[in-house]
Amino acid sequence: MKLEPLGASPVPQIACPYASLAVLGAGSWGTALAATARNAGVAVTLWGRSDNTIQTITTRHENTRYLPGVTLPKGLMATTDMAAAVQGAEAVVLVVPSSQLREVARQLAGVIAPGTPVAVCAKGIERDTGLLMTQIAEAELGPRPVGVLSGPTFARETALGHPTAATVAFPFSYADRISPEESTAARFAVSFSTEAFRTYVSDDVTGVEIGGAVKNVIAIACGMMTGAGFAENTRAALITRGLDEMMQLAVALGGRRETLTGLSGLGDLSLTCSSLTSRNMALGEQLGRGIARGDCFEGRPVVVEGEHNAVSVTDLAGRLGLAMPICEAVRAIVVGGRPIGETFAELWARPIESEVRAMELCLDHPASDKAVAALAQRMA
Repeated sequence: MKLEPLGASPVPQIACPYASLAVLGAGSWGTALAATARNAGVAVTLWGRSDNTIQTITTRHENTRYLPGVTLPKGLMATTDMAAAVQGAEAVVLVVPSSQLREVARQLAGVIAPGTPVAVCAKGIERDTGLLMTQIAEAELGPRPVGVLSGPTFARETALGHPTAATVAFPFSYADRISPEESTAARFAVSFSTEAFRTYVSDDVTGVEIGGAVKNVIAIACGMMTGAGFAENTRAALITRGLDEMMQLAVALGGRRETLTGLSGLGDLSLTCSSLTSRNMALGEQLGRGIARGDCFEGRPVVVEGEHNAVSVTDLAGRLGLAMPICEAVRAIVVGGRPIGETFAELWARPIESEVRAMELCLDHPASDKAVAALAQRMA
């Protein structure tokens, strides 16, 4: 008998992709995901509200409003009729802004077949209820598999075929753990897997969602400090301590710290906090340069998820008894109107803590007064 060498890699299992998907939301990310699944060989129908957007996708194979210049794959169907989009679809992907998720999920509930799994791509926490996006979908759609797709992804790069990775998370049943290749998460993962798009599988829906919600707030903070003239040291500190805030909230809600070190946590945080392609980073950068909120983005009414998340995240943290000082600082600025320099100076002048939380150390900061004075003056 031939023995396998110790430490040999397990034989990969074969997961069966969904034959057909409905992608609801014809913005940049929805279109990029629809194109990715189509390139993976899946039959895809993309739904959107705009007649003009859907017509250009159908006739020109291009979303001229959200992804101009990107040729979409042949065979990608598009419609403004949600019922037609989901008819016969084996699975559905919800790719709408967090503020619209409940409305669209409620509309979807009237046309989706029983048991059809749904992956949510919106990132955030509902302000009034404190619910995560998948919890909103579950409340509106009733009993069915509901999960999340998230990660460090810019839509245009994804649509252009740049190497990209993301995470798909769904709750795992006992049967899923026995045969993980048959799980909903695995089937979604292979439905989007192409030569460029690589998808990882998780069972930690809460951890993945918290990463997506909090990273936008931290990105605003990084943008503010960048706009104020600070550089890599400052951004690295905010990313690292921001990650700790993400981990705290995730664990308090039943997620795992390990998840936040992955693509949907540290990966998404690093990307969003390091590029002005991110609307959150871009908003913070403009505010840091002293541009009034109404004049940011040249006066255009650009929706920035981190502004809303700054409130919902800190409200939820407050109910859980958690301190999230970076998120609280962003909220104080974008909602409370506090000066950026003064707010960040106070953030840096907080008492000295241990980095390992188990130590429970809190020391007086010997230079707190100087920190407040110096930083506030420099950022004035």
